[in-house]
Amino acid sequence: MAAVPITCVKFTTSSMHTNQIIGKPSIHKLISLGRVTSGVPCLRLRESRFQISCAAKPETVTKVCEIVKTQLALSADSVVEPDSKFSALGADSLDTVEIVMTLEEEFGISVEEENSQNITTVQEAADLIEKLVEKKNATA
Repeated sequence: MAAVPITCVKFTTSSMHTNQIIGKPSIHKLISLGRVTSGVPCLRLRESRFQISCAAKPETVTKVCEIVKTQLALSADSVVEPDSKFSALGADSLDTVEIVMTLEEEFGISVEEENSQNITTVQEAADLIEKLVEKKNATA
């Protein structure tokens, strides 16, 4: 049985019910612990649809934080965390475009306009970068 640190796995429900790892619809069976009968726990299977997506690597998040601080000319003591929203850091739409352009250059990727409009936090940017880098490496 494989073990994955819980910090890198995110379970979300989806109206599309797509498994992001293999890109195909799938139904996963979950096991829930029921009442303990005769000293033995009762396990119940139930079907549920969910998707798994891994968060970006810590080094990617750190690099994105540094780029955001530089692009927004934030002081060295400013705190930029994965859940920091660009707007809360003082970025306007032009700043966000410049951040995305710098990320494209730094990571050697191309972010489509529709994807760039959905980036509002450092974590979202890092997750998208990981996805695009992985896609780029798979086609190379």
